[in-house]
Amino acid sequence: MRHFVSTRIWHWINLIAIVVLFMSGLNISNAHPYLYWGDWGFSPTQAWLAVPRFPGWMTIPDYYSLAKARDWHLLMAFPFAFGLLGMWIAMLWNGHFRRDIKTTRREWRWSAIRADIAKHLRFDFTHGEGKYNFLQKIAYGAVFGVLLPGMVLTGLAISPGMEPSLWWLVDIFGGRQSARSLHFLCAWGLFGFFVVHVVLVLLSGPVGQLRAMILGGDHQPTNPPFARPAKPEGESA
Repeated sequence: MRHFVSTRIWHWINLIAIVVLFMSGLNISNAHPYLYWGDWGFSPTQAWLAVPRFPGWMTIPDYYSLAKARDWHLLMAFPFAFGLLGMWIAMLWNGHFRRDIKTTRREWRWSAIRADIAKHLRFDFTHGEGKYNFLQKIAYGAVFGVLLPGMVLTGLAISPGMEPSLWWLVDIFGGRQSARSLHFLCAWGLFGFFVVHVVLVLLSGPVGQLRAMILGGDHQPTNPPFARPAKPEGESA
C-alpha cells in the first residue's frame, strides 16, 4: 500500500499529540476520578463509574499536578484538532476517503463480513485490490468519523470557561458531565484502537509497514508464520 504525504505527516504528529493528551488526561482524571451523566455531579454515590487512580509512570507529568497536566493537554490540543481538520480536507481532496475508507453496499453483506472476520481469525491479512479490507474500513471510519471528532467536541464542551459561549454544544451532549463521560469513553476507545493497530502492524510485517509510513513506497501486508490462509476451492482439507 502507498500512503499519501499528508497521511504520513499527520500520522506521526497525531501519534505524539494523542500520547501526550492521553497521559496528561490521566493526570487530570486523578483530580476527580468519578464520572457522571447530566449537567452536574460530585458525590461518588451519583457516579456511574469510579475511575482507578493512575500511577505516575502513566501520566504527564509523572506526579500529580492538575495545573501542569492541563498545560500539557492544551499544548497538544491545537495540533490534534487542527491536524484532524487538515487530514479530513486532504482525504476529501485527494480521494483517499472515497477510494480507501468509504464502504460499498456489497461489503455490508453478511456473507462478506463473515468471510472477512474468518480471514482475520486465521491471521490471513491478504485482501482484494483495495488498500483496506472491510474491517479496516470500519475501524478507520469509526476513528476518523466518531472517536477523533468526539474527542475534539467533547473536549471543547468540558473546557473550563468555554461553557458560557458553547452552551449549545454542552446541551447537545446532555450536560457538561455527560460530555466529560463521553470524552473519557472516546479516549479509551482510541487506546483500544491503538493497541489493536500496533498488534496487527507487528503481525503483518512491521519493517515494511514502518518504512511505508515514514518514507512512502508500496508495501503489501504479509501473513505471520502461524497464519492459516484459506485453501483454494476444490482442495481437500
